[in-house]
Amino acid sequence: MTGGRLLEQYVLEHIDAEGDYLHRLWRATNVELLHGRMASGHLQGRLLKMLVHMIRPQNVLEVGTFSGYSAICMAEGLPEDGKVYTFEINDEMEDFARRWISGSAVAERIDFRIGDAIVEAPRLGITFDMVFIDGDKRTYVEAYEMALSVVRTGGFILADNTLWDGHVVDEAYDHDRQTQGIEAFNDHVAADSRVEKVILPLRDGLTLIRKK
Repeated sequence: MTGGRLLEQYVLEHIDAEGDYLHRLWRATNVELLHGRMASGHLQGRLLKMLVHMIRPQNVLEVGTFSGYSAICMAEGLPEDGKVYTFEINDEMEDFARRWISGSAVAERIDFRIGDAIVEAPRLGITFDMVFIDGDKRTYVEAYEMALSVVRTGGFILADNTLWDGHVVDEAYDHDRQTQGIEAFNDHVAADSRVEKVILPLRDGLTLIRKK
């Protein structure tokens, strides 16, 4: 095992346990779905739950459900009357995600919808306290602007994959559309005086943004 893997294992052994249900979901995601590593996983899942506890949102918006792992983690940190509204644009994910979300202990706190969050989320008429962006990297700027329009002043926007496996600083990926989308998002947020922001080099990069 390499030094990086050893350190990762050390971290996982010294944080809250993933839990049996989430571990089974993680395994099913990687066995049954393409690109299973897109799921948040143990470390980021526990961080998302902790951030929800810290921010104490009532309503959370998620852009990109994938297998439902991150939605469940965020819902775990919510009060009983809190709600995660999660949108997945790929309807082929519906059966898998809905099954695992419905079977979770926090199913009543998750409103799972198939559709384009950029279009559909504003139609809910809800002011959100927190938004987690983890959808199509090519439309991150559009998702961010939508999020800013629905999140309250002082609310938080989290954006995943903002270091994109290091591709943002690798010229070999300059012509890749998803890398271009992440780079455009990072530049856009860095120049945005409406928010405070910090990038955490966690897994694939997680940007924390606070609306002023």
